[in-house]
Amino acid sequence: MSDLSTIRSAALGAVEQAADLAALDAARIAALGKKGSVTGLMKTLGAMTPEQRRAFGAEVNQLKGEIETALEARKSALSAAALAAKLSNEKIDVSLPARPEFATWTEGTLHPIGQVMDELAAIFGEMGFSWADGPDIEDDWHNFTALNIPPDHPARQMQDTFYLPKRADGTPMVLRTHTSPVQARTMLDKGVQKMLADSGSLRIIVPGRTFRIDNDATHTPMFHQVEGLVIDRTTHMGHLKGCLVEFCRAFFEVDDLPLRFRPSYFPFTEPSAEVDIGCSWKGGELKIGAGDSWLEILGSGMVHPNVIANCGLDPAVYQGFAFGMGIDRIAMLKYGIPDLRSFFDADLRWLRHYGFQALEWPSLTGGLGR
Repeated sequence: MSDLSTIRSAALGAVEQAADLAALDAARIAALGKKGSVTGLMKTLGAMTPEQRRAFGAEVNQLKGEIETALEARKSALSAAALAAKLSNEKIDVSLPARPEFATWTEGTLHPIGQVMDELAAIFGEMGFSWADGPDIEDDWHNFTALNIPPDHPARQMQDTFYLPKRADGTPMVLRTHTSPVQARTMLDKGVQKMLADSGSLRIIVPGRTFRIDNDATHTPMFHQVEGLVIDRTTHMGHLKGCLVEFCRAFFEVDDLPLRFRPSYFPFTEPSAEVDIGCSWKGGELKIGAGDSWLEILGSGMVHPNVIANCGLDPAVYQGFAFGMGIDRIAMLKYGIPDLRSFFDADLRWLRHYGFQALEWPSLTGGLGR
């Protein structure tokens, strides 16, 4: 037993003191190798009685397990330290510009759609919104029914919607026509419902791809939308207006940008309003800001009680507002891009002209910070 104790102390001490993986492997061989100290103990079992062999063998096996556990833990620690040292020695400053001789063909830029999504995340993030997403292929219930769109609504017709083969259980499937199904999926989440029951507030934005049968200079079969949703017990139309005024002025970088809210109709909100921003066309050039013209950029409204009920919440307790806009459209307006189809042409010349540096981050105060 004294040999067992001595070997245990020596082996575990060697493992603990191993400075690198090579030293650790040497400690392993010294203890568990063919000529190792623990292996040598196993060779003495043949000279013992059955009772001694049983008791001593159990002790040796326990020691072997202790050493193997210590070896694994030490290996993990040394590997992590080696990786950290390697990363520290090999780090580079990714914000450095490309070398001049290579800049014309190796310096990448962000696509305007990606840049605008970053701007949306930054602006709404400072308002307390979180990012949510969902599947591009949706079932009919989430895409239409849950959102209070009746079976005979024009949006369900073939000229607007890409219909897909039904599931095996007969469920109709579509390419989602808007990002609003994610709002329904989020409200139906049990964790979200518990959070709201605890007097919480749901605030999400849902940027993503959507699909409709259309194709011209201002429409494509696949395009990008962003939806916003706020659900709690007290929010009202004034909060909706304040949120959208703040967003539009930050996004278009015009502190006194005029907005107007016009009554409208959407199946999933009541009351509903379309939002216009002020602009002028002096000299045939569009300028966003105070002027004698208006541009419609988004739809909004208070979430319809039927939608709240369809999503498992009590409309007598909860209310909220929602809004949606085309990401491609607001990118065209802000950055002067004339044709929507150019977004999807994969033309590097176009991207070099309209692309953005990767470190140009927007803020709620307007402008792009570095």
